[in-house]
Amino acid sequence: METLTYIVIGAGYAGIHAMKELRKNLNIGKRSQPIRFVLIDKNSYHLRKVILFKPAVTDENICIPLNQLFPEGVELLQATVTEIKKAEKQLLLRNANGDEQAISYDVLVVAIGSIIRRLGEEKGGLPLATLEDAMNIRKAWRANLQQAAIEANPVERERLMTIAVAGAGISGIETAAELAHYVRTDAKQLGLNPNEVHIRLFNAHERLFLDGPGKVASKLEQMLTDNGVAVVHGSRVLSEAAGRLRLSSGEEVPAGLCIWTLGLMPNPALRQLGLPTTEDGFVKIDASYRVKAASGIYSIGDCAKVIDPDTGRSDGMTCKEAIPQAVRLGKVIAADLEGKPAPLHTGYMDSFSIGLGPEKGLTWVHKWGIDFMITGKMGYRIKQLTWNLASSIK
Repeated sequence: METLTYIVIGAGYAGIHAMKELRKNLNIGKRSQPIRFVLIDKNSYHLRKVILFKPAVTDENICIPLNQLFPEGVELLQATVTEIKKAEKQLLLRNANGDEQAISYDVLVVAIGSIIRRLGEEKGGLPLATLEDAMNIRKAWRANLQQAAIEANPVERERLMTIAVAGAGISGIETAAELAHYVRTDAKQLGLNPNEVHIRLFNAHERLFLDGPGKVASKLEQMLTDNGVAVVHGSRVLSEAAGRLRLSSGEEVPAGLCIWTLGLMPNPALRQLGLPTTEDGFVKIDASYRVKAASGIYSIGDCAKVIDPDTGRSDGMTCKEAIPQAVRLGKVIAADLEGKPAPLHTGYMDSFSIGLGPEKGLTWVHKWGIDFMITGKMGYRIKQLTWNLASSIK
């Protein structure tokens, strides 16, 4: 009897949950045909990208081996998909050794996610875009503190103890808050005055958290200030060179380190796969995550343009939205296989959880026309739960 092959491309948040939901919804034991489940990713691990700031401040390991997430029942292929042949229902792959191979599919889920925006090296500073970047950032600020501990010139010492975070989205906020805690801790151990550490968060807009109400933004800024982060509004960092930042205001200010946290963009590899994409690079899908003009192919997560058919609002590029998309996708594919009406996408409720350093956080939920805010340890616990659920950590 012919085996059906169900493939998920991408082992990010959307990909690992898509695979779990496929296995749960396809009722393997009740089907006459055997099913082969395949998960393809360029890495042998799932990277917890939403906490990429952790290795920038600690030794925390944010990689989970895929064979730990899927110890049985899923074939794991470490490879890069180079082309999707829609007519033949076939993928072309390049494995870690550079060897080419082909694999056929019956159902394909594209969940190759997003990448973090980077500027050219000529702009200076260090991006927080990859695991290696995070480790380089930690090395840089620690080296600056060690130099500051022996620096006799107070002006130069202040510069070495100043860190600029350029970009005040959720990633920039969480990165700045973590740095404020850990850099001060290390400074104290080196005999430096921790109060002389300056963490500056540069925000191009006039307030933080544009996705929520002003009162939440004000509370968030107050918590950052209390934790030792100075927010600079209406100011963009244009470049860094020789320890000086050039700002959109025309000013130049000293800093020992500039960290770029510039948000997400859909994975540019999508354009090479032969799928229909929007002008801004997202996969075009219908309200049930089916890729347009591509039989048997679905897409969710950061790489797809996921729109609520009732409100017209696009889902954000967050792990909290990828999980319910994956849950619904499992039901969609099961319905399509059985020739039944498939569920349509529904937008996630308005909510955000933001980490503000160890044991500190803010969670906002808008429900029934009311804004709920939870702060402090409980806000952090909710954020931590979100991080863990996204990576299937119990």
